[in-house]
Amino acid sequence: MGYSDLTRAFSVFHFQQWISAHGYLGIFCLLMLGIFGLPIPDEPLLIFSGYLISRGKLHPAGVFLASFSGSAVGISVSYLLGRLLGLRVVGHYGNFVGVSHEKLERVHSWFRGLGHWVLVFGYYVPGVRHVTAVVAGISALELAPFMLFAYFGALLWVSTFLSIGYFFADKWDLISESIQDNLVVAFCIVGVVALLYLFARRAMSRRRRALN
Repeated sequence: MGYSDLTRAFSVFHFQQWISAHGYLGIFCLLMLGIFGLPIPDEPLLIFSGYLISRGKLHPAGVFLASFSGSAVGISVSYLLGRLLGLRVVGHYGNFVGVSHEKLERVHSWFRGLGHWVLVFGYYVPGVRHVTAVVAGISALELAPFMLFAYFGALLWVSTFLSIGYFFADKWDLISESIQDNLVVAFCIVGVVALLYLFARRAMSRRRRALN
């Protein structure tokens, strides 16, 4: 048995134990903590939960409500930490790390435009969903648009992976491993594209200043 097989077996064992002991509350807690940032494999958990639905071991409505509410609570806590603590820290120490009020305003404006969709689709990229809400809070993004787009993203994300587990029940573990590998690749691609975009934007800004 290879390392990946051991990892899958370990995850399945703990999912089964946790869900057997705590039911829908267990799903809620795991996803809340996973979205908040703890190293919990969220997608495999959702896929496994969809598999349990297909086998009649869990009720679809209960799983969906537990999954969605856990995701929504987790990302809301991250947002509130950014809004209440992160914004205060930046206000006191931002000048020491080059984070000015003007930069926060630019991030706030970006979140009110294109950044809204990062809240939606950031769920699908490992690492991104864990920090997007914190950054949104630090930039003082209003609560109403945050909830609209972040909760819509949670709805899509939860529905996607529960459906995968339900419709590919017999191969849920293989599908889960494949998705995890592809998500890591996607995260790397998004990171590279983001860095290239930032470098290009900085170069264009320097060129404008030189021309002026």
